Amino acid sequence: MSSAPAAQPSVVYAYVGSRTTRERNARGEGISVFRVNAHDGGLALVQLVQDLVNPSYLCLNTSGRRLYSVHGDGHEVSVFAVSPHDGTLQFMQRQVCGGLNPVHLVLDPTERFLVVSDHLGDKGGSLVVLPVHNDGRLGTVRQRVSLPGAPGPHRKEQPHAKPHFNPFDPSGRFVVVPDKGLDRVFVFRFADGQLTPAESPWMVCREGAGPRHVAFHPTAPFAYVINELDSSVLACRFDDTTGTLQALQVLSSLPDTYVGNSRASEIAISHDGRTLYASNRGLDSIAVFRIDVETGRLSFVEAISSNGQTPRFFALAPDGAFMYVLNEDSDSIVSFAVDATTGTLHPPQKSVGCGSPVCMVFSTVSA
Repeated sequence: MSSAPAAQPSVVYAYVGSRTTRERNARGEGISVFRVNAHDGGLALVQLVQDLVNPSYLCLNTSGRRLYSVHGDGHEVSVFAVSPHDGTLQFMQRQVCGGLNPVHLVLDPTERFLVVSDHLGDKGGSLVVLPVHNDGRLGTVRQRVSLPGAPGPHRKEQPHAKPHFNPFDPSGRFVVVPDKGLDRVFVFRFADGQLTPAESPWMVCREGAGPRHVAFHPTAPFAYVINELDSSVLACRFDDTTGTLQALQVLSSLPDTYVGNSRASEIAISHDGRTLYASNRGLDSIAVFRIDVETGRLSFVEAISSNGQTPRFFALAPDGAFMYVLNEDSDSIVSFAVDATTGTLHPPQKSVGCGSPVCMVFSTVSA
């Protein structure tokens, strides 16, 4: 009697977007593709896709066969085919999304539509919906939605609506949009490729907070907003039947001994839902918070150095064992081991050079 074939080991690839233009004082060259060493978190470069302008935020479809990239300071989205054999990229298409400076993009749960945040424009930022064809290519813009509200008090950073992030909630029914310019977090229902305001269409944040990104708890009804301009984290209760956000707590992402200037950037939650992380640019650190899963409240644990300058972005590995911190202004990606029990970060394990890195996503393929 023959035995069943042994399961093939999987290989994880990391895709890193970067700033590339002189206007951004950037040193990046495009999209870097790395093979991830599962044992020590190391990154080995396998491809550099050049001649791209500011591929600054990326997303993959669930099969890992298509990668999408916005082009910061431009008005386009690119589509790449991902090789199932070695993770490398091949350009497929570039599609105009309008506006100016698209900063985030995400596929809807059906993967028939792509939602994009345009950060700027003649009348402020907006949300854009593009259809996705069967082969992964994009159609022309199907819907554009403006964001209402009065600008915040920051004279430079809050002249008008400036959406910075537009993820789907875990139910897949709502798109949640922190808007740095209006000090609001908008909530939209999404159905049949259309955005419509939720029953409570927005939550008002503190004046001058500058909400930037949001992370959802994996099992409990909570969402956490990172506020860029005042370096704070806003804990909220989230109702996934109505889309209503209710603020619960505001906590600084900086230790109380730090008195300099800093701006917060990224936010993420550990896979087990017990730890929240946020990055600080200025203090150049990753803040670690403990999450009370019963109440949603946070308690500050520590802020550990990012071992570089301007950690614009960080990402947890698919298995949660490592965190990769992208130091934009020191051209490095630094990996930290994540303590499985406490969620705290161990001293840096590995560092790899990468020009002006600003986004990182992962794909797992069979070896």
